[in-house]
Amino acid sequence: MSKEEFTNLPFHKKINTLYTEGTFVVGIRYYKHKVNLYLLENEYIEVFYNHKQDKIDKIDFLPRDHTRMKFYLDQIKLA
Repeated sequence: MSKEEFTNLPFHKKINTLYTEGTFVVGIRYYKHKVNLYLLENEYIEVFYNHKQDKIDKIDFLPRDHTRMKFYLDQIKLA
């Protein structure tokens, strides 16, 4: 699945795709969110869960040069 195809999926299909086809890598706390990092094919995708509101606020690709990547570096290998 391409980035564009994933981006164009409805929200519930993104969640389903990550849970069925993605690989959970690690979860971190980031401000008011618990952020779960998934690997889908060769792309890292973050799921931002707001525990106070009990909902997922955002699902987005994590660019490999993003500053947040430093929180994950001990858990992942960059190809």
